[in-house]
Amino acid sequence: MAEGSKEKLNITLHVYDEDIHATIDRADEEFYRAAAKLISERYGAYAQVFAGIKSDHTIALMTLVEIALRYEKELGKNDTVPYRDILSQLTSEIEEVIK
Repeated sequence: MAEGSKEKLNITLHVYDEDIHATIDRADEEFYRAAAKLISERYGAYAQVFAGIKSDHTIALMTLVEIALRYEKELGKNDTVPYRDILSQLTSEIEEVIK
């Protein structure tokens, strides 16, 4: 295998009530399987509560919104801008003292 290329893998993911075939990087298999499991669990929870009340499409969208919300919250936790700002300020103060 050429250096820098990634080994591909054909997998079948069972997402809620459907099998989805995908060709992925072997290194990402664990993430794909975990994602399929999360989607299935959350969709199943919404389907149980809203069966006959909401359409399958709406239940899928509710599932997507919940997962996207989790993603956005996690992105907010990884905001390094405040740390960079503090480090920049401290660096400036140290440089002033050294002069």
